[in-house]
Amino acid sequence: MNPDSRYLLTDAAQLREHYAQPNKAVVQKQIDRLDIFARRLIALAPFMILGTQGARGIDCSPKGGEPGFVHVEDDKTLLLPDRSGNNRLDGLGNILQNPFVGMLFLIPGWKEGFRVNGRARISVDPALCLRFAQNGQPAKSVIIIEVDEVFIHCGRAISFADLWNNDKHADPALLPGALEVFKAHVALSASAAQKA
Repeated sequence: MNPDSRYLLTDAAQLREHYAQPNKAVVQKQIDRLDIFARRLIALAPFMILGTQGARGIDCSPKGGEPGFVHVEDDKTLLLPDRSGNNRLDGLGNILQNPFVGMLFLIPGWKEGFRVNGRARISVDPALCLRFAQNGQPAKSVIIIEVDEVFIHCGRAISFADLWNNDKHADPALLPGALEVFKAHVALSASAAQKA
């Protein structure tokens, strides 16, 4: 697509001119620590999306587990155990290059999101990894997140999507199987590599 350059926003002043100023409370809702509500919400969340950025770009990695799988260590620290997965290491690799991370916690049935931004480090301390053992297996590593910003995120998108309404979920008959998508993308990637 070649968008008309006359209508592309290119600086912060143009962006702010195009949108209204945020409500004062929207700015003030942001705090710099994990208060009692943040602790409760993180303890209830079985799913979180971890945003990272490195030299190769931006990655959003889904993370999940039992509610509270992300541990609140203190008012300024979260601990995220990392388990063996596909070993692409997209997010972890990004953290090594750029420690800034963003997290969006989702709680099934709750129509809001909960966001935490901070700086991350990766620890392979055996005692810390053992602390987060699952089925007898220690965590592969633990991401230590120093919290900078904490805030509730407007639930408008979740409400518009009607995300938690089972009646609105996609018909399984219309969804391709994960293996089908995986094989098709591997074939496309191999074909592109042969042409290069």
